[in-house]
Parts: sequence; C-alpha cells; structure tokens
Amino acid sequence: MTTNDGSGRALPLERERLTGDGSPTDTGAAAAAGLDAKQRGYLRHLDNLSRRQRNDWSLMSGRTPNQMDFGGYRFQLAYAAYALALTHVHRLPAAPGVIRPTFQRLIAKILEPEVWMYWRDSSKGGGLWNPHMSGLPEQWDPVAHDNIMYSAYVQSMALMYNVLFDDARYGEPGALTLEYFTPFWGDGGSPGGLDRKFEYDQFSLNQNLYWQMVQNGYLGIACEPNCVFQICNQPAIIGFRMHDLLTGGSTAAEVSRGFRQAWEQFGGPVAANGHLYLYAASDSRTPIPNAGVMPWGDAWYGSLANTWNGDFVEKYYHSVIGTHLLEGPDGTLSVRPAKPRTFGTRPIENDSCDFGWLSVWASEMGDRERLEGLLRHAERYMRPTTYEGGRFFPRHDVLSDAEGNYTCVEPLTGNVLLAYASLNVPHGLRRLYERPWASGHFAEPNLTLVGDAVEVHRAHYDDARATLHFTLGVHVDGIGDPVVSVANVWDRGPWELRQDGRLVATSNGQDVHEERSVDVRRREQHLDLRLARTEATSTFTLSWPGGAR
Repeated sequence: MTTNDGSGRALPLERERLTGDGSPTDTGAAAAAGLDAKQRGYLRHLDNLSRRQRNDWSLMSGRTPNQMDFGGYRFQLAYAAYALALTHVHRLPAAPGVIRPTFQRLIAKILEPEVWMYWRDSSKGGGLWNPHMSGLPEQWDPVAHDNIMYSAYVQSMALMYNVLFDDARYGEPGALTLEYFTPFWGDGGSPGGLDRKFEYDQFSLNQNLYWQMVQNGYLGIACEPNCVFQICNQPAIIGFRMHDLLTGGSTAAEVSRGFRQAWEQFGGPVAANGHLYLYAASDSRTPIPNAGVMPWGDAWYGSLANTWNGDFVEKYYHSVIGTHLLEGPDGTLSVRPAKPRTFGTRPIENDSCDFGWLSVWASEMGDRERLEGLLRHAERYMRPTTYEGGRFFPRHDVLSDAEGNYTCVEPLTGNVLLAYASLNVPHGLRRLYERPWASGHFAEPNLTLVGDAVEVHRAHYDDARATLHFTLGVHVDGIGDPVVSVANVWDRGPWELRQDGRLVATSNGQDVHEERSVDVRRREQHLDLRLARTEATSTFTLSWPGGAR
C-alpha cells in the first residue's frame, strides 16, 4: 500500500508511523468496559444518519436555510466522524468493522452538493462579516480557496480515516471528487458548462490548505472571504497531524507554531474582555472579539485546540467555564443563554449549539462533574428519543420551558455533540492527535467485518495475555446478517474460543474444531462467527494459550 507527500510522489505507508513513538495508547478502563446502552444507542443513531439515501437529510435540518450557520450538514457529518474516531481508538479499538463502514458513508455524504453549494453564494462576500467586499466573483469549487469551514473537514476526515484503518483509498487521484450537474441552467454553450466537477484526493487537498496557510502568514484560512476564524482552522491542524502520522512529516508542528505566532501580533488569542477573539480580517489584520461572549466561541475552540495547545486550553477552561454555566436542581447544569443578536434592527437566529459545545469541552478536559451535570440536564429537559434503534435528542427551537429550564436543541447538538461528549474520554481528541495506536496495532486480531444485525458492546485485544475480548448481541430488529469476521487469527499458533466462559471451539492454528453447537468456520484468512438471532448478549474470548506470535 502506498501514499504520497502531497506533491504526487509515492511513499510506502509505514505502519509504525501511525503510532508515534511506539508507546501504547492507554485505552485502559474505557476499552475494557466497552459501551453502555446509551453509548450504543448514540453509535446506532450516527450509523442511521449515515445510511440515509442521497438527498435525505431527515432529522438534520436546522433553523437557518442554505447551510449557512453552525448547524449545517458539514458540521454534523464531520463531528459524527470525529465521535466515531474517538469511539474506535478509546472504546472499541479491536472493532474496525463497526466504525469503518459508517465513516466511509459520512465521507461520501460530506461530498454531496447539498453540503457545499452554499459556497457559490457565500464566496461573493458582502455579508455580515465582510460588507465591504460585496460583488466578488462567485466560486464554485468549495475547497480551492477560503471556505476552511468546509475544506478542513473533508481534509481531516479523509486523513483520519487513513490513520484509523490503514486504508489509503482517499489518497487515490480523484477519490475526493465534488460534482454538481446542472441540467436546467448554467453555461450550456461551453464544454462541461452544465457539470461542475472538482477532483481532489486527501494529499492534494492537504497540500492546498498548507500553502494557503503559508500565504496568509499562518494567521489561518478564511471561512467567508477575508474572515479568518480561529475555530475553523483547528480541524485543518488536526488534518495536518494526520498527514504527518502517515508520512513522517512535521506540518502540524510548523503550522501550529506559526498560528500561535501570528495571533501573538494581537497579544494572543484572547481579547481584552477575557474571551477568545472570534476572527481576524485578513486585509486589515484586525481581530474581532467575541463581543457577545457566546459560549460556543470558547468551547468549540477549546475542544479542538486541546490537541496542540493543551497548556493554554487547560488554563483558559478553568478561567471561563463558570461564566457560561448555570446550576440547576439535583446537580444539573445548563448553559447561560447568549444575548440576542441583531443585524441592524433585524434579529438573527442561528444554531449556535452552546449547550452541545460546552458538553464536548467538558468531556475533552476530563471535567467529569460538569459533564455529568450537563448530561443530567439533557436527560431531564431535552427529550431523549429512540428512533430506529438509535438514541438522540430531537430538534427543539424553544429556548426554555415555562419554569425557565433551558430546552433548546439544535440538530448538531442533539444528533452529534451530546453523543460525542458521551463517547469521548478525558483528553480523548488530544490522545488521538498525538498517538492513536500502539505499535503493531494493525497486526492484532480484530473484528474486521461486522454484520448489520450485530451489536458490538466491547472489543479490545490484550497483547500481554494474547487474548481478544469481545461482547456481542443482535439488534432488536434483527435486520441484516448476524456474522462477525475476525482478522489476524491464523498463523499465530493454536487457539481456543470461549463463549460466556464455556469452550466452544479450538484450532491447531489452521483448522477449526467446534466443541459445541456454534457456527464457527474458517473463510480464507478470516474466522467467521455466526450468531443466533436472539437478543441475548454473549461475551467471547479468543485466546492463544501459548502466546501469539
């Protein structure tokens, strides 16, 4: 398998580069415990959203039309993928077959025109953030220039997928193609005038973002023209780190160092009001403070920048978190509502996702008490719902109930961010950023394929005891194939398979001998285990008593 360095030069994919210095990631208790019922429900909901047919955005539409604000499809798809990545690395490290297909579908969805077509209009400028730039020529290509609020998510998702699964499919030329065919309007008189098609791969896109960073003096890449938001450049830095893990480079260190220095020209990332600058104007190099002290403005940045700027984020978290939260009954915590915003006399409604981002930030910082308080509030006042076996919090536009309890739920918060916060572990994104896998991870036994009917509660490999631990059930609806395929089983010596402590199959390292009436068989290089269609949950151990080679 090969990759490249962004310039088209082929390089071998060195697996050890995916593991930093070779030290193990401390999955610890999270991997041993696996997923509880709520966490499995969240995972199922993210999977359900990924399986919607093309142009079906059920449960994902927010208040603002045309994907203009923070509740847009791009954010839901990207942070769903980040939540999956955290789940895989920290809670289900030996179950790529659970996470990989959903991740692929999310990447396919973020390439859909409905996700990025807003850019044709936003690229013209003349909006709330850049009124002096009205009349710019429209741009169709949503990743060629600016629009880091979209391009960085495509970049980081594709590279993160490669790191997580040792699969460079998005490194193939044209693997990340954005296309919109317009049969009823357009420049029909020119070749390709009805078909907008922009072909990229994870490395050419990464290279494009890197040079935009360099050309703007590392201040960052703009979202809307001329508007460089601190927050929206964090996913790009995460993407650069994923690229470095694949190629052995140091782009993330270079860019994050330059980013810090560029913002030092304003005295650092924090304005005089004690909160983060929201954005800076590229042309005048003027920083704009978070004047309304919007909670998302602190929490979103802090949740992501903890990857490379942890010392600052740790101190900043403790200095501002209390200003955003309100104590409620029985240990609940909710968000302090932001002041209404206006443009002239016109009120502005948007999906700010304050509650969701504060929950994610608390989870990333390992602040269990505040996280539990926020989640307790969500359980009591935000109508948790089960639909198609998945768990989520449905959209609710009303800010508070009759008693004044915060009840607003945006689709990003209800579909993704509360799930993300529940599935994360302390400093989980930082640990993924620094060192996602222990040396030799991809050679370990794992659940490489998981049938749609199977629910995986736990899956981790104990290298010291040469044992794969996994707990399986069958979804209540029972739809799909109840088969699990285990990889990296053969040529490691004799093994034994136990179900709930009972020996059910053994092998001499080549053939399978069933001890009890279970359906276990060898299929080429996999070991296939077919479950009975029952709601019962079973715990399995696949062990090599002599120690795996």
